[in-house]
Amino acid sequence: MALPRAYWKGSLKLSLVSCPVVLYPASTSVDKTRFHMINTETGNRLKQQMVDSETGDVVEKEQKGRGYEIAKGEYIPIEKEELAAVRIDSNHTIDIDSFVPRDEIDRRFLNNPYYIAPDGKAGLDAFAVIRDAMKDQQRVALARIVLTNREHIIAIEPLGKGLLGTTLRYAAEVRDEEDYFEDIKSPKISKDMVDLAVHILDSKASHFDASKFKDEYEDALKALVRSKASGKEVRIKKKEKSDNVISLMDALQQSLKGGKTAKTATAKRAAPAARARPAKKAARSTARHRKAS
Repeated sequence: MALPRAYWKGSLKLSLVSCPVVLYPASTSVDKTRFHMINTETGNRLKQQMVDSETGDVVEKEQKGRGYEIAKGEYIPIEKEELAAVRIDSNHTIDIDSFVPRDEIDRRFLNNPYYIAPDGKAGLDAFAVIRDAMKDQQRVALARIVLTNREHIIAIEPLGKGLLGTTLRYAAEVRDEEDYFEDIKSPKISKDMVDLAVHILDSKASHFDASKFKDEYEDALKALVRSKASGKEVRIKKKEKSDNVISLMDALQQSLKGGKTAKTATAKRAAPAARARPAKKAARSTARHRKAS
């Protein structure tokens, strides 16, 4: 299989041991359905123009620049040369700083994954030594790498015959959960409810398999595009809304039985009315009989 062009090339370095490596993005979004803005009358694609927010005039390419807002509507212009002066130049080296236990890395810090492979046969031995040493110690390497003129922390760990590198977010980029959780109350939940929930969890116990999860929205978009392209009429189905409201305990019990909570709740409310109908019908029949007599 022909591999895509490498995203980054350089060296992986551990103390005095180094080897040439290449990085490939481990994720892709090329199969995602994307739309363009078009003129619905002509079918032609639209193009965007930058306009001055105050005058409404179209701004030409040579007039465009960058600015940092220091107050509402007040900007400091930043020149291209000034940005270039503070830009970090890549030395094309992933220099390993330390090794940490994998479970010490909070998942919130994980950002973008990359496959790291040896670049040619020259440094294959050194690559294998670094990989196998980490595998033996069950440690993750922390290093720094420059991508798109910005320095990133990257966590490196063994993956099959190669390495997986995952860029990490900086501490300032991760929000504190206490800001969002501190107002959550602690209601009194009965042990029976918890036990029922545990039974439901046990009944759905499984192992992670990404192939089992399908992007239903993406599939629906592709089906929509195929239908429109073939000239078929697209029928829009109305989504049904359920107004059933049941207690938490009932929901847990019905979930354990098979998950048909809404239908069962509807039946429970409808049953008394259904039993009442024959009585009303009998009363009307008796009244008609008396009238006829």
